[in-house]
Amino acid sequence: MKKEGTISYKVILLITLLGLFTSCNKSDSLEAIEESNYADSYYWALLPTSIEKDVDVFFVYPSVFRGTEEMNMDITNDSLRSRVLAIIPQQAAVFNNNCNIYVPYYRQMTFDGLFLSDKERTRYYSIGLADVEEAFDYYIKNMNNGRPFILAGHSQGSQVLIQLMKDKLYKAELRNKLVAAYIIGYSVTDDDLAQCEWLKIAESADDIGTIITYNTQSEFATGSLILLPHTHCVNPLNWKNTSEYAPKEMNLGAVFFNDNGEIDTTINQFTDAWIDHNGALVAGTADVDIYTAPSSPVGVYHKYDYSFFFNNLIENVGVRINAFKRKSEVR
Repeated sequence: MKKEGTISYKVILLITLLGLFTSCNKSDSLEAIEESNYADSYYWALLPTSIEKDVDVFFVYPSVFRGTEEMNMDITNDSLRSRVLAIIPQQAAVFNNNCNIYVPYYRQMTFDGLFLSDKERTRYYSIGLADVEEAFDYYIKNMNNGRPFILAGHSQGSQVLIQLMKDKLYKAELRNKLVAAYIIGYSVTDDDLAQCEWLKIAESADDIGTIITYNTQSEFATGSLILLPHTHCVNPLNWKNTSEYAPKEMNLGAVFFNDNGEIDTTINQFTDAWIDHNGALVAGTADVDIYTAPSSPVGVYHKYDYSFFFNNLIENVGVRINAFKRKSEVR
C-alpha cells in the first residue's frame, strides 16, 4: 500500500474544473470497479443506530487524500477511513439536531488523477460518482422508508451531489421528498441550472427543495479554483442570494475543530458576510493570516466553509425542515 500524502487545497479544489457530466436523465456513467456493497455497514462511514428523527441527511464528504499509485481512494484503508471519520463532526454535525445521518464511503478520485488524459480522468472520477449514486439508490430503497431527506456535502462531495441531483431527481417522488441540498464549497453555475429545470437556488431561509451553495473567501482574494464563472451563492447569515450585506451580529457562532474532529473553539459573531460580483461569499472580518491554509491562495477560506457559519447552518436546517413539514400538511 502506498503512503498517502497530506491533503492540499488543490486536491479539493481543482476537481471542480472537470465539468465531465451534463446528463439530466438516469446516470450512464461508468460502473465502479470492484463494486462496494452498501448492504454491508462496513461501506458506510456513519449510519444511525436508531431512527429518532423525521428527516434524513445523505452526506458526501470532501477529498481526504492524494496519491499517484492509486487514482481512487481505497475505502478499506484504515488511515483514510479515519480521516473521513474526523471530517464528519466538522461538517455533517450541523444536521445532528434534526436528522438521521447517512454517510457512505466512496472511492473519490485523487488530485493526481487530474494530470491524466481526459478519458482516463473521466473514468476515475466516475468511479466515485458511481459509488455515491449506488449508495443513494440503496439508501432510498432500503433505509429511507419514505422520510423527507436533505442532500449535503463539501467540495468534491458537493460536486458529486450536484451530478447526483441531475441524474436522480428527474423522479418526481424523490424531488417531493427533498427538503434542501447544501451544496457547499463547490460552484453551482448558470449552466448547471440550465441543464435541469428542477435545480433551483434558495432565495430565503425557508425555501425548500432548493440548493444552498457558497464559497467563502476574503474581500481581496484572487485565484480561487472553485469559483467558476457565472456561479451562484446564498449568504448563510441572511439566506439571500443577493448582494445584501449581513453584519457579524447575525453570525450565531463559528465553530472550529482540531484534527481529530473535536471542537476546539467557538466564536460568536465571528464574521460578517456578503456576496460579491463574482459570486463569492465574502467573510469580511475573518483574519486572512489565520484562516488561509498554507497551500491556498491568500484569503480563500475553503477549509472553513462550514466552520465560519456553523451555528447558522444548524438553525437553518431546522427552519427548512419546519417549512417542509408545514407545506406537507397543506398537501
